[in-house]
Amino acid sequence: MREKIDALERAGEILGALTPGALVTVKVDGAVNPMTIGWGMLGIEWRKPVFIAYIRQDRYTHELLERADCFTVNVPVPTGDDGADRRVRRILGFCGSRSGRDTDKVAELGLTLVDGETVDAPAIRELPLTLECHIIYRRDQDTSLMSAGLRDGIYGTAAAEGLCHTAYYGEVTDAYLLR
Repeated sequence: MREKIDALERAGEILGALTPGALVTVKVDGAVNPMTIGWGMLGIEWRKPVFIAYIRQDRYTHELLERADCFTVNVPVPTGDDGADRRVRRILGFCGSRSGRDTDKVAELGLTLVDGETVDAPAIRELPLTLECHIIYRRDQDTSLMSAGLRDGIYGTAAAEGLCHTAYYGEVTDAYLLR
């Protein structure tokens, strides 16, 4: 069951969850790959509710998103159940440290996929607050436009190698809690 929510009304909760992590999940050619993110933005762009996911250009998820037109954002919701909350931390750690190039993270973790309502990317029951997003804009970050402190502190030598992030602007087409 899905309990519809207003993503913008829950923006504080969603953005607050990014510090420990949330998942961006993409599906291409039947393969599903969730990746832990710690950066993102939620707001209004072009009069539309938008989640912006920043994905580093050397990541497998970036490769998939370049071929996709949508993604989901899967946000953990604390349950008060230590076992369930520990499992979510394990999921986030695993999805943030393993590449989908080498590992089927869904199978390895036994994740429960739920078909999207408006996108061809699944929600993940274990992280029940879900944003379904259609990609409406993509933009590679230009590290030459960043302050030197930010560029050097975040990217270091990777900036010189051109390894920064692409911002994927996803129009939020559905938002819900899985129950």
